[in-house]
Amino acid sequence: MKLILDSKERNIAGSRVKIARLKNKLTQQELSAKLETLAVYVDRASISKIEQRKRIITDIELVALSKILNVSINWLLDIDK
Repeated sequence: MKLILDSKERNIAGSRVKIARLKNKLTQQELSAKLETLAVYVDRASISKIEQRKRIITDIELVALSKILNVSINWLLDIDK
């Protein structure tokens, strides 16, 4: 099945993932290692693509990122009030 999107951006959380990662003083490699402890396997290059909004984030990855980065899923999705 081919994914059809109108935009070149593949996610809406990537820029906030980067903000939270930097606030937590984590490198992309360190974030990758922390995700692995939750059995979520995302390599450093994929984290870079997520942050550049070039890669889709699965729901499982979003939950794990939220836990590791100590932010809400709503914040990552930019829907916090």
